[in-house]
Amino acid sequence: MFKQTNSIFQRFIFTATIIIFSSSCSTSRYSQSQDSAPEQEFDASQVVNATPRAEAKSKYGNPTSYVVRNKRYYVMEDSHNFKERGLASWYGKKFHGHRTSSGETYNMYQMTAAHKNLPLPTYVEVYNLQNQRSIIVRVNDRGPFHQNRIIDLSYAAAKKLGITASGTGMVEIRAIDPHQKNQAEYSHTSPAKKTISRNITKTEYHLFLQVGAFISRNNAEQLRSRLLNKISSLTINTGYNEENNIYRVRIGPLSSVEQADQLAMQITELGFTAPHIVID
Repeated sequence: MFKQTNSIFQRFIFTATIIIFSSSCSTSRYSQSQDSAPEQEFDASQVVNATPRAEAKSKYGNPTSYVVRNKRYYVMEDSHNFKERGLASWYGKKFHGHRTSSGETYNMYQMTAAHKNLPLPTYVEVYNLQNQRSIIVRVNDRGPFHQNRIIDLSYAAAKKLGITASGTGMVEIRAIDPHQKNQAEYSHTSPAKKTISRNITKTEYHLFLQVGAFISRNNAEQLRSRLLNKISSLTINTGYNEENNIYRVRIGPLSSVEQADQLAMQITELGFTAPHIVID
């Protein structure tokens, strides 16, 4: 009886610890108030990429799902063959020294990142589609929880990638499997620039807002007509994606991230499902 009671008490303490830990993260990491860069000039050229290595999953950072601002996010079982294209953002001084979702301390001068769904930790290559720079970061935190951002880079990583001035960057991210990759390729003993070979030949990329995707072309055309009735000045395309067998309704190309963000907010306020940014 005593052993059973003691076991229940231990489980209660462990659960309470998780809840307290999650609460401390949500009051700092997920806050929307203004972030900033460090006051002193920082030379990112001297920062070495993260070196992928096999690690056990974080004890605290990998629940099946979690909720932020009334939205539920699901954590992936693994990162095998994961690839994603979208907008990267960064976080810096405001969170420096705070605890990350994995339980580690955030250091804005290290090559780390936050992602909503990847298991913690995961090593990711981030490729800047606009300036062709690439970096490797270790994902150890959750975020970004902005509607149209796919990864939040540490200040050092963002600086090295060249996106701190603009605040965002069009990127492609790919998970790295430390078991399959040639370790020598990622073992950096010096901060020399590293260009990773890849099969990207396209040099121009455009921003679109995707408002819907349908199996039925008729449903896609109906949504397009509804949007045009509300915002007649938009360029709205209905295109068929043969790979996924769906009809997509997209607005664009758009001139900037700011325009995309403002338009996404306007469309949501008109009662449509929140659109997401697509880079094509």
